[in-house]
Amino acid sequence: MALIAPSILSADFGNLQRDVEMINRSAADWFHIDVMDGVFVPNISLGLPVIRAIKAHSKKILDVHLMMIQPEKYLAEFRAAGADILTVHIEASPHLHRTLQAIKSEGMKAGVAINPHTSVEALADIITDADIVLVMSVNPGFGGQQFIEHTYKKMEKLRRMIDDAKSNCLIEVDGGISIKNAAALVRKGADVLVAGNAVFTHPVPEEAIAELKSIC
Repeated sequence: MALIAPSILSADFGNLQRDVEMINRSAADWFHIDVMDGVFVPNISLGLPVIRAIKAHSKKILDVHLMMIQPEKYLAEFRAAGADILTVHIEASPHLHRTLQAIKSEGMKAGVAINPHTSVEALADIITDADIVLVMSVNPGFGGQQFIEHTYKKMEKLRRMIDDAKSNCLIEVDGGISIKNAAALVRKGADVLVAGNAVFTHPVPEEAIAELKSIC
């Protein structure tokens, strides 16, 4: 059964504690938190103070996705803020192996994210070092985008790579996830589904999470 990680980017920031408590009550497994620097992606979101605030009320794993340049400069700060999983982009990390090891040395699970245009073959040399590969199924920077259909082929390749390497790495998918495509993504090998609009635009978000969980 796949894990469900509601994306805080789609939450109501005027009622953030309410939405955090909703996720705590729900069938969700993780909180997914996007950090954007306005440089690596054309948007700015959620910094360390917000992560600390979420951590103060959360009862589940904090899965933090860094969409930023030079992420290696801030690893200890994100751990201190409450991150349990820290994911960096392969496109922003020229010394990726070193960064993954540094994340682990801080006591966090280490993830690698790849943008839609990046081939999964670029991960071949670190697939046994990463705990998670986060496949972006939209161009990163904004919520509410349409799912890129080519993602299915990438998932198949990535699943084969992980299995062939006998790696325990999980596959996480983020972008345009909905009731319509969740089951297909799990069949292609997804272990974790990040859902934003599918959860927070639903009249009863807890029901949306439960439905995603039931079909995965």
